[in-house]
Amino acid sequence: MRLLSVLLILLALSLCSKGQSISKKDTVTIIGVGDIMMGTNYPDNSRLPANNGAFLMAEVEAVLKNADVTFGNLEGTLLDEGGTPKTCKDPKVCYVFRTPTHYVENLVNAGFDMMSLANNHAGDFGEAGRRSSMKTLENAGILHAGQLDQKTVIFEKDGIKYGLIAFAPNSNCVPLNDMEGARLLVKQLADQVDIVIVSFHGGAEGAQYQNVPRTNELYHGENRGDVYKFSHALIDAGADIIFGHGPHVTRAVEVYKERFIAYSLGNFCTYQGISVSGVNGLAPIVKVFTDGHGKFFQAKITATHQTYGTGVRIDPDKQVIKKIKELTKKDFPETPIQIDENGLITYLAQ
Repeated sequence: MRLLSVLLILLALSLCSKGQSISKKDTVTIIGVGDIMMGTNYPDNSRLPANNGAFLMAEVEAVLKNADVTFGNLEGTLLDEGGTPKTCKDPKVCYVFRTPTHYVENLVNAGFDMMSLANNHAGDFGEAGRRSSMKTLENAGILHAGQLDQKTVIFEKDGIKYGLIAFAPNSNCVPLNDMEGARLLVKQLADQVDIVIVSFHGGAEGAQYQNVPRTNELYHGENRGDVYKFSHALIDAGADIIFGHGPHVTRAVEVYKERFIAYSLGNFCTYQGISVSGVNGLAPIVKVFTDGHGKFFQAKITATHQTYGTGVRIDPDKQVIKKIKELTKKDFPETPIQIDENGLITYLAQ
């Protein structure tokens, strides 16, 4: 008995030395959604929703809360006033977003645990906006990653250690196009946690860019990265789940080396300011099921849609499920998954 106890202790120490805690859960659930911009008070209050936006995610709150961890991408800043807006020729059509700080309560009520601050709108109001966004999220108990001042974040829940890191090809963000640097950061994080969640803001924007081209993407002269190469390289380095955003449309999903990738989660909750016409208004809530170390079991898509000036709605026609199924079949015919009409993504054992 004494020998057995010693062996168990040595095994536990070995696991801990590799940055792995002994899991208390057999199955972990992680939800990812796309872009969130809850209205803007710049240049005036005309694009702020009524009732402080409390209705924006009310219809899907129960879905978002039904996971161990819930993640989203915060487009724009949480800032009440001031800051230096990005240079804009016409403020009336300027894509700069300043959401009042008390709107963070909508994220809390919806059950978000962590947010990416790596995107082209995180710096819309300069350093003041970045600082306010970070402080507002922290005061609300929501974790964040992706700014150079806080590249990663680690937290533990139910015996599982999670790590989040976020990338974008924009100033003050962890650089998307530094592949070697990205690999090193992910490897370092993987040595400390059980499950590494990666968020990236990459790929060209718009309905004409729904497909993943497996090559470098340029958009308005900006290098938006090779998101296919990037995602595979980071899984090779130790990432377990990858949530993409940036194109403002939904893209395909993939399972690579038993790890899940969503190449773009689209416009999830973007009140005015961001076009939600046509396919731009379709977005998934993706719930990923893994073991305690990130190995993919299955996933479930809940289909949502937006129209101009409304909040997030459950889509009875399940349009985004059909779209993801179509795109995945075309872009990743080799991926070992099957997507059914209700959004269940099952793994085909090889």
